[in-house]
Amino acid sequence: MSLTFLLDPPVGPELRDGVLTLWTDVSNAGGSVGFIPPVTVEDIRPEWLKHLAAMTEGRTRLLVALDDERAVAATAFLSFNTHRLMKHWVWLYTVMVHPRHQGKGYGRDLLAAAEEAAGSFEGIEAIRLTCRGGEGLERFYASCGYKEVGRVPDAIRVGPGDDRDDITMLLPLALRD
Repeated sequence: MSLTFLLDPPVGPELRDGVLTLWTDVSNAGGSVGFIPPVTVEDIRPEWLKHLAAMTEGRTRLLVALDDERAVAATAFLSFNTHRLMKHWVWLYTVMVHPRHQGKGYGRDLLAAAEEAAGSFEGIEAIRLTCRGGEGLERFYASCGYKEVGRVPDAIRVGPGDDRDDITMLLPLALRD
């Protein structure tokens, strides 16, 4: 099985429901995508609406991966900087692969598709993301070419007594020719 990647797919009920289900399932499986389980679709919906507003305003682009059944299998949001001194790089947010598809290399495929998308945006020279420490995510991103460029100890409170580092990773696109 392979994934079909779409940048800026048409937003409608099917995409909305697919992204919300993906985000809920990833969160409930322990994924580091902004929520602590258990969550419901209704818990996630306000964040989707924020992303949707940013997409409508042209500040964010959505990258979706569909599986062979045309179900939303993975997503990433690429957000442009509004600060005039930082317009040469984008943020990569909410990088998710559905738990049923993990271990198939789809995370690498998603990051490669995000890199290709960002490389097609005029003036963009790098991708920056943050990840939660304690999950091994920084090793995964490093294996995909990202470099750790910053770390704030204990900046993310997952629960009482469970603080994690907030790790910033960078992928310079110019070095990836």
